[in-house]
Amino acid sequence: MLQVTPSQISGIIESGGVVAYPTEAVYGLGCDPDNDTAIQKLLAVKQRPWEKGLILIASSFDQLKPYIDLSRVTEAQLQAAFDKWPGPFTFVIPAKADVSPMLRGCFDTIAVRVSAHQDVRAMCYACQKPLVSTSANLAGEQPALTLAEVQTQLGDKIDAVVLGALGQSCQPSTIIDIQTGHIFRQG
Repeated sequence: MLQVTPSQISGIIESGGVVAYPTEAVYGLGCDPDNDTAIQKLLAVKQRPWEKGLILIASSFDQLKPYIDLSRVTEAQLQAAFDKWPGPFTFVIPAKADVSPMLRGCFDTIAVRVSAHQDVRAMCYACQKPLVSTSANLAGEQPALTLAEVQTQLGDKIDAVVLGALGQSCQPSTIIDIQTGHIFRQG
């Protein structure tokens, strides 16, 4: 399995590759959010149905703007997200109409996070866009916590793994509906 640094992934992502990388709590799987073929590959690797939707991770809020419908979010709702970002909080926000169903699943929303994890931020910066993010594991299995677990579960099904360390979080990110405040998953 190809091992790369965060700054080396842009070519892999641009060519439709799927990479595993350390996040705040577990290894993630990512790809280009604007490439449906790459998203389909990621979903096939993970054995995850597209209907569930995926998360976008970013190094800045500006990277997320092309995907979210800000006209359906109040300033106060946005401020609630800004108060928690960067950090291990994912917000479910109305998606723009042209966002691929492969990303948003069967919803009119998309889950987004501005990460505080140094390697995630470096990857998004190198790619100059957000990345798809889902836990690095087969559907129904425990998320990978080590490089060895990534190799065992996903092996040669992915294009590369980003070298780095997991963050200090013990749980995956908290997922919150930005409009209602409903917590879908407590991190």
